[in-house]
Amino acid sequence: MKLIFALVTGLVFGTGIAISGMMDPAKVLNFFDLAGTWDPSLAFVMGGALVVTFFGYRLAWKRDAPLFGGRFQVPTGTDIDMKLVGGSALFGIGWGIAGFCPGAAIPALGTGRWEVALFLVAVVAGFYVRRLVSSVSSAKAAQ
Repeated sequence: MKLIFALVTGLVFGTGIAISGMMDPAKVLNFFDLAGTWDPSLAFVMGGALVVTFFGYRLAWKRDAPLFGGRFQVPTGTDIDMKLVGGSALFGIGWGIAGFCPGAAIPALGTGRWEVALFLVAVVAGFYVRRLVSSVSSAKAAQ
């Protein structure tokens, strides 16, 4: 049942991304182009998502446990460190250059555009490079 719910959730998300036009990197890039062809539609998509999230969390927290899980998995860290700031900056820079965030790029794979696949390959490579750098620095610190 968890997999079916995950599939339905992914389909709803992907449909929303497609309907909103956020699979088109030009929409995202135009949002960042304040002095040129500015397109505010991304702000409306984000605002709509915030409203749904606000009410969704209020409903979810009334439950003792999630529908398809043993317990809620809530991050406990509150530190703002260089990893968080650097990762956020890298995400924003990548989003501004490519016009994609990973969440929108996955449904955009269905468009068949090679740029989308290249972007996702770069994202996955970034995950592995970060893991490699982290393990090397951990090994050096242990010496």
